Amino acid sequence: MALPPSCPPLAEVTLTIQSTLAHRSIFRGWFVVAGAFAVTLVGFGCAYTFSAFLKPLQLEFGASRGSVSLVFSLAGFLYFGLGIISGPLADRFGSRVLAVIGMLLTGLGLFAAGFARSLAEVYLAYGLGVGVGVGCAYVPAIGAVQRWFVRRRGFASGLAVSGIGVGTLAMPPLATLLIEMLGWRGAYLALGLLAAAIGGVLALLIENDPRDRGLGPDGDQALATGSSRAAGASIAEAVRSRNFIALYVACLICAFGVFVPFVHLVPYASDHGVTPTTAVLLLGVIGIGSTAGRFLLGGLADRMGRTSALLLMFAGMAVTLAIWAISINVWALAAFAFVYGAFYGGWVAVLPAVVMDYFGGRNVSGIIGILYTSVAFGTLIGPSAAGFAYDLMHSYTVPILISATANVVAALIVAAVLAPGGRATVGAARR
Repeated sequence: MALPPSCPPLAEVTLTIQSTLAHRSIFRGWFVVAGAFAVTLVGFGCAYTFSAFLKPLQLEFGASRGSVSLVFSLAGFLYFGLGIISGPLADRFGSRVLAVIGMLLTGLGLFAAGFARSLAEVYLAYGLGVGVGVGCAYVPAIGAVQRWFVRRRGFASGLAVSGIGVGTLAMPPLATLLIEMLGWRGAYLALGLLAAAIGGVLALLIENDPRDRGLGPDGDQALATGSSRAAGASIAEAVRSRNFIALYVACLICAFGVFVPFVHLVPYASDHGVTPTTAVLLLGVIGIGSTAGRFLLGGLADRMGRTSALLLMFAGMAVTLAIWAISINVWALAAFAFVYGAFYGGWVAVLPAVVMDYFGGRNVSGIIGILYTSVAFGTLIGPSAAGFAYDLMHSYTVPILISATANVVAALIVAAVLAPGGRATVGAARR
């Protein structure tokens, strides 16, 4: 039977249906975000349980607070510092394999920590295992997300790293429960199995580049006209630029203080009469704030300018750390934990997007990896130095105020050097 003259041609109808279905399907980039979310949740969630283990490890090995804190500092140094290796490897060979290997190594390190017979063995098992594992997975996972988005890059990056916030919320209370049920050794065994099983499987969702599936960023192009990997600055061009140097120095100085609360907030609260069970919940409050910051501030950065947002994060962390120094009851500490978590989460969400803005996608994982070595050095020194300062002065006031000052200096560097519009010339002409 012939179609009425008013009907559109069959080919046109078919194209319309196909276009509608494609429009309604879920963009593959969001699955990449989900995989990165799982990696950050499991990896950093397990890492940030360390505060719950600090006092049990002190009692088990008769160690000072500073020497036990060095376990976390070593792990932090490695999981940020190894991005300089894992990032370029991901740019060349793909992000998925590194993310899967990283999650398996994280699980193995936690499992091995449960069998440690000395603090030195904890350094090797937890410090090296978790440090190398998260270091293999984190930068490749976050770098992959940057290539899949342009307009919503800040929001997507925020979603991906919000796993850190959710992990900080969920994992420390879980670790405390496991310690009460199984002891600290059994808790590490259980966390190791969880990290390898859940993290290793969900990391398979990560993919390196939308062009590998014939897609463009944001899912609004059927075919990309140019590879996102081919656009942007070389690593040599990036690291020699004034903007990269400013970012590196700002993050280095900031990192001396930014992770101090993750190690010392629980013992600080305990020193001020908060029960251990309640004290560990403060890490969960940081996680709530961090998750909110990554969702809200990551999206806000897309509208206000991501460099301006980065300046706001440094300034916000500085103010809230200063407030911590005078907070002594559980409600004041909870308020600090939430607001600090929000600005910290915003910092983690915005920083990779800023790197992509300035230097393009061709070597984004490698450039992020090199930048994160600044955070590695700060993390290696900051939390352990705060612990040794406490051992010497029996007070956290001085290390907390130094941490706040470090973020003020980082904010001043960003304000003085980086363009407020969030764009720079290095690699921009190639994008």
